[in-house]
Amino acid sequence: MEIDFESLVEAMSGAVGSIVSTTVLYPLDTCKSKYQAEVRAGSTRKYRNLSDVLWEAVSSNQIHSLYQGLGTKNLQSFIAQFVYFYGYSYFKKLYLSKARTKSIGTKANLVIAAAAGACTSIIIQPLDTASSRMQTSEFGESKGLWETLSQRSWSEAFDGLGISLLLTSNPAIQYTVFDQLKQRLLRHQSSNRTDPVTEAPSPQALSAFSAFVLGALSKCIATFFTYPAIRCKVTIQAPEPKEETKKGAKPKPKSIIGALYTIWRKEGPLGFYKGLEAQILKTVLSSALLLMIKEKISRTTWVLMLALRMYIFGAKKRVKNT
Repeated sequence: MEIDFESLVEAMSGAVGSIVSTTVLYPLDTCKSKYQAEVRAGSTRKYRNLSDVLWEAVSSNQIHSLYQGLGTKNLQSFIAQFVYFYGYSYFKKLYLSKARTKSIGTKANLVIAAAAGACTSIIIQPLDTASSRMQTSEFGESKGLWETLSQRSWSEAFDGLGISLLLTSNPAIQYTVFDQLKQRLLRHQSSNRTDPVTEAPSPQALSAFSAFVLGALSKCIATFFTYPAIRCKVTIQAPEPKEETKKGAKPKPKSIIGALYTIWRKEGPLGFYKGLEAQILKTVLSSALLLMIKEKISRTTWVLMLALRMYIFGAKKRVKNT
């Protein structure tokens, strides 16, 4: 089977961008996740706001614990973005070749993005569960990847898979909006700078600022509408609170309905949007940084991958000649 070179370049660019954005924003992500995972009535809450999580780490000399699970998260992000960008680019090219058209509509783009997102969720779900447990555990008590997964059954490693599949609508909307806005902007820039008769064959890239703005705009609305599902997913994947594990009771299996009921009973309807501001800040910055970095390194990645392919082909020819 022939490797889709263009899809491979897209995948590598997206994966590298994901690692950089994840590492830069990881302390914020840890604070956000621990704040979201706590489901308690108002008088018994440990964290009144997001800054309480940060203060706990500072006061207990556990600032380094803000990075607990970073390795697992980066591995998850690399695999997820590689699979997503490769799948999205590959399915998009496949659709264009089958439909015999040069452009793709919004509905078809949504379906392609959702399909790529669903494949990604299934593949990286155990890593997603492990990184969430490591992040939301008590500061200084986070375990390694294998130990975190082996503490429970392998079926529980797929906790939250249903919500993850549901949340494929979030990146699907984001990347669809980004791609459509990007194409319009590049067409506008191309018509102003070049003669349509002598169109350059090399792809144009967005400026860093344009990619940042488009990435932020494309993420805000999707995050708002999918946030209740995001919060439920964090509560399902988070480890049991200390006071419950001390009782010696076996942890009960968590479900979407159970998470919804617990949040409603303890925090009311507004509890479904607890931590929304932090989620929007983190996801918008992360997505914008990812897309900005991807746009800026895509050409470099293209050159490196092209050089690698030429080297491999040259090596094959030398082997045949000998």
